[in-house]
Amino acid sequence: MTLSKTPHKTKLCRYAPLLVSLLFPTILAAQQQVKWMSVGSIHNWYSSLGCEREVGRRGLVADQQDGLQWPAIYRYQDSQAARALWIAVSPYTYVDGSVGPYVVHVGPRVSGVGEFFPVKFEMVSKFAPPEVIVDGNVSEGKPVDNDRVDPTIKADRMIVNVVNTAAGITMTRTVMQFSQQWHDNYYIYDYVFKNTGNVDDDPEIEKPNQTLQGVYFYFHYRYAVNADVRFVIGQNPVGWGINTMVDSRGDGHNPSSTFFPGNKDNDIRAQYAWHGKYPPFTQYDNIGGPIWVPFYDRTDTVGRLGAAQFVGTATLHADKSATDKSDDMAQPSTMSYEGSDEPNTSGNNHLNPVRNSSEYDWIRRGRVLPRHADRIGPNGDPSIGLDGATTPGGQSIATGFGPYTLAFGDSIHIVIVEGMAGLSREACIEIGRLFKASGGNVNAPITYSGVTKTKNDWVYTGRDSLFQTFRRAIANHSSGYNIPQPPPPPRSLSVASGAGKISLRWEVYSPGDPSIKAFRIYRAIGRVDSTYHMIYEGAPNVLNFEDSTAAIDVAHYYYIASVGDPAANNNPSINPTGTLVSSRYYTQTYDPAYRRVAAPLALDASAIRIVPNPYNATADPSRLLYPDERDKITFKNIPGVCTIKVYSELGELVATIDHTDGTGTQDWYQTTSAQQIIVSGVYIVVIETPTGERAIKKFVVIR
Repeated sequence: MTLSKTPHKTKLCRYAPLLVSLLFPTILAAQQQVKWMSVGSIHNWYSSLGCEREVGRRGLVADQQDGLQWPAIYRYQDSQAARALWIAVSPYTYVDGSVGPYVVHVGPRVSGVGEFFPVKFEMVSKFAPPEVIVDGNVSEGKPVDNDRVDPTIKADRMIVNVVNTAAGITMTRTVMQFSQQWHDNYYIYDYVFKNTGNVDDDPEIEKPNQTLQGVYFYFHYRYAVNADVRFVIGQNPVGWGINTMVDSRGDGHNPSSTFFPGNKDNDIRAQYAWHGKYPPFTQYDNIGGPIWVPFYDRTDTVGRLGAAQFVGTATLHADKSATDKSDDMAQPSTMSYEGSDEPNTSGNNHLNPVRNSSEYDWIRRGRVLPRHADRIGPNGDPSIGLDGATTPGGQSIATGFGPYTLAFGDSIHIVIVEGMAGLSREACIEIGRLFKASGGNVNAPITYSGVTKTKNDWVYTGRDSLFQTFRRAIANHSSGYNIPQPPPPPRSLSVASGAGKISLRWEVYSPGDPSIKAFRIYRAIGRVDSTYHMIYEGAPNVLNFEDSTAAIDVAHYYYIASVGDPAANNNPSINPTGTLVSSRYYTQTYDPAYRRVAAPLALDASAIRIVPNPYNATADPSRLLYPDERDKITFKNIPGVCTIKVYSELGELVATIDHTDGTGTQDWYQTTSAQQIIVSGVYIVVIETPTGERAIKKFVVIR
């Protein structure tokens, strides 16, 4: 039987966009691996394809701001919208005989599939990642997909990523992260680009003995500082970076007038960005992202500065040529900025000579003047680009290294640091509070820690903090990555809720380790990203602690720090001297633990309480009994072992809860057996012990 293909072809074309949108996340996952680097205060994900494209981690539009989270303990700190790596060669002869530039791409929007071919993607740790357990379950903020342990590596953790490209250049990218407290807010990217002639993912060398000319390595960074204020400042556009301000240093220029007076730090080849002015937003000055009307957290109303971070990159090393491995201060040869939504940022194809020619012009644009920040000024529109026109996408940083000539087997070595810095959370809260109290007066003097500045001048101190970060990375690189080391963290931490206490137990990698002088325990109440206070400091041979001061039935979060010997950190040229401690992110708990009341000796129906009752979902969040635990109801003074059955007013069984932990308290988040949230109404609760004792209670839900 012969089947007509035409109707099927028509339907496929009609529904192709829908099919692509539905299948894209699955297709993308099959073509790449993703790993998080999260041992320091900055967290980011990395793709086996060699660069992190827009919505590239999961293929979801909701992830437009995804990664570069700092400080990562807090929610919605993402400042990465997209990035790209393009490798260009010129001249290149195409199949049709035409000659011109040839460019292979991954990002800012294209996936890199068919142009970049990952052959290795391995995470290596200096020691086995610690295991953190809360009430019997693994507690982690980011997944740790470690492949092997190597105690000889200099970084705490690294990713080794080898990728062949259609240009016949193989890239080895090593991503390094350090957990030491003065070096934990940056990544170092070590790139080796080698002319191997391998144009795909198999070992065969398709282009032996090729010599490549006009070679550039081009990086594109689209920053949007940050997700916390996306729907606070202007309702969405700042989330894709329309107001991102970009600036440069170390580009060989010395303008007479600069956005940041003094044109300082020109010894560092850096490009960086921050949350700039958004002219359509007129309620108050938005520098630093003050949150007056909260979006994510309805209790966040004091005026906290939600986007005071500075983010950027600096060049630590770039070969002069394939034969001269000294650092070339003329690299990167391109230090520019480009419109984030320009045609060259999407639909890239290595087989399109016309587009490649346009992209090559971007790649070799040079070190542009005026710099973006100087062009815009303090009150201008950051969406204005090189041509003086506004763009709906804002501006991205553009960094190009080249041109190089690579004979077969030649390589180029480039080292880049990417970091984030800015005001502390405490400073953001207090400075933002005082700015709001002033009625939004940008000239109001604000005193914090004995120093007085205006709100914007406080925010702009983040730029100095970022360059301090760059200088520490430079010192780290110059030392051969031999920075002073903190003691190792605990090998494991177990936290257990219990009657009258929360129990903490931990183990070490090497009993009696002389580098550990003490342990410190820090605790937060209510939510994982709230303020932590030290509640314990003890001897290195004591590996347990009972927290009997925790509040009853309220969520508690912990981390443990190993404390080192101050004498082990005595080189002020690399970082401040003094005591080093292990990173909190090794032992941070992300799930709550609770101090419970002891169970009564027998069921006493008159003592049983359901709290809160009534439960009002529309109540002011700042007055919730259990902060950050919406929908939580607690059954108090119940037997240590019992079954709790919840019925609707009509007698329908809504949920069955088995209470077996031996305490007198059980939490319930108002979910049915089908994992649905219950609706408004009156509910009947039947509490029954294994011996048949029974108590009946009721509660009310208002939604």
